[in-house]
Amino acid sequence: MDVRDDAGKAPAAVTQDAPPAVSRRLRLITVIATFGGLLFGYDTGVINGALPYMTDDLGLTAVTEGMVTSSLLLGAALGAVAGGRLSDARGRRRTILVLAVLFFVGALGCTLAPTTAVMVVARFVLGLAVGGASVTVPVYLAEVSPAERRGALVTRNELMIVSGQLLAFTSNAVIARVGGESGGVWRWMLVIATVPAVVLWFGMLVMPESPRWLASRARFGEALEVLRQVRSRQRAEAELAEVSALAVKEEQERLGGWQDMKATPWIRRLMFIGFGIAIVQQITGVNTIMYYGTQILTDAGFASDSALTANIANGVISVLATFVGIWLLGRVDRRPMLMAGQVGTTAALLLIGVFSLVLPSGDGRAYAVLAMTVTFLAFQQGAISPVTWLMLSEIFPMRMRGFGMGVAAVVLWLTNFVIGLVFPSLVSGIGISNTFFLFVVAGLFSLTFVKLYVPETKGRSLESLEAELRARFS
Repeated sequence: MDVRDDAGKAPAAVTQDAPPAVSRRLRLITVIATFGGLLFGYDTGVINGALPYMTDDLGLTAVTEGMVTSSLLLGAALGAVAGGRLSDARGRRRTILVLAVLFFVGALGCTLAPTTAVMVVARFVLGLAVGGASVTVPVYLAEVSPAERRGALVTRNELMIVSGQLLAFTSNAVIARVGGESGGVWRWMLVIATVPAVVLWFGMLVMPESPRWLASRARFGEALEVLRQVRSRQRAEAELAEVSALAVKEEQERLGGWQDMKATPWIRRLMFIGFGIAIVQQITGVNTIMYYGTQILTDAGFASDSALTANIANGVISVLATFVGIWLLGRVDRRPMLMAGQVGTTAALLLIGVFSLVLPSGDGRAYAVLAMTVTFLAFQQGAISPVTWLMLSEIFPMRMRGFGMGVAAVVLWLTNFVIGLVFPSLVSGIGISNTFFLFVVAGLFSLTFVKLYVPETKGRSLESLEAELRARFS
């Protein structure tokens, strides 16, 4: 096997193909860990269909509707930084086990919530798990994966996120059809999330710890044992030598927290880029469609039940586009892929605004808006979202990878929180067309940022990429 990086050099640790048993082990680790992504997707997407029924039962207003939706996002912001710190301090595997418990408790709390206040608290707890998973699962997969498969394996988590959203959209529509207008139908929509939480917890009990985290704690023997589970023997030994040398260097420099971020110029620069990538992913307005897609389609002219069913198209295209994104990540560079996604989403948002403004209410406008939301999600989930989570799992130094990604994810979730909170008020105040025109302007700023500041990360081992970024930004 000849695997080469962007400069034409083969990564040092690539020495031979892995035997079939090793490949199967790597696939199993990926499947189990990405149940965290499935829960991330389901718990963020289920509110889309549950909210209209919940509004009647809990007596929600426009303000409390925004609070119920965005309380998860506020929890996710805290969960991201706390999860990142915990995964650096206690390990990726142990952190995912804790998150599985939070997913279960939060989903059960939402299902049984008797009042709006309890729902907001339960959604906040669920958000802690979502934020922690958004950081810890991609880092765990990045650190377990071989360099040439890292893009595909880390992006499997994004595939599970959109699959979780599709599952939420589909189950919402089925439950609504079966349950009709019966009271508490939304509780059945929410309780489903407890099942994958149980699978994640039991599955992670038998998964290994990240070899790079073990090396960062000078547990080199254990790191080698894990690498031998997911690499050929010769490659595991070569890779451990590279990881160990970097771990020793970072221990001498004491890399690992807030002080390093403030005092070390190249880390400050990476944090700035990480913050920018996080904001770019959110200000496309993707989660307005994920959280309020049913309402957007209803406003465009669909009946409520038809909007729930039509919204499944958004979930289907997200899954299909993510498959395309995984395929593209093995063939094109990350940076141009991110820029292409920005161009596509910005154009789709512009057309949603135009169609909502100029077309008369009815089937024509309804299907035109649906076509543009599908187009938007094709670019978002096929390019922007996979590259975002992948690059955030790649760019930070090994000893502070969880912390660095956690802080960047806080920015991402806070941006998401603000958008989720104000979107209903914006639509109410200035109309849906002008709201989407604001996202178009934001998209143009995003495209400029990516072009000027975001580095390429494809084709390097995490260790060689760290050395390259250190030299470039020092």
